[in-house]
Amino acid sequence: MKKPTILLIEDDELDIISVERSLKKIDSEYVLHTAYNGIEALKILRDTNAVLIPDVILLDINMPRMNGIEFLKIIREDRKLKNLKVFIMTTSSEADDRFEAEKLGISGYIIKPLNYTDNSKRPDSMEAFVQFHLRKILLDENI
Repeated sequence: MKKPTILLIEDDELDIISVERSLKKIDSEYVLHTAYNGIEALKILRDTNAVLIPDVILLDINMPRMNGIEFLKIIREDRKLKNLKVFIMTTSSEADDRFEAEKLGISGYIIKPLNYTDNSKRPDSMEAFVQFHLRKILLDENI
């Protein structure tokens, strides 16, 4: 059976570590790929030598070179990538970015910061996402 694949697109090393810690709590095996911006993520997704179609993309909105909204616009126009499940990671003060991302068909969003101790109490936190949404997505797709 194929291991579920997650593509994390995030430029902040501390947030990457926080996501990795949260993902370790999943009772399922998975493969995690990391890109530090949208350009790097597109290279990974379009690499003809190592075809990667992730089960889930975790996408930061604010990144250098190509931000999350620009990345979303490109993949939604790509025949092979347009139906990927994308969850954005954002700060709660970015209402315009969240609205734009929702118009581009995201599956949900996760509120940053990802590393606060009380973060797990919110339904839109990384901890809640991993425990409820991601576990279901990865288990359902690989049954």
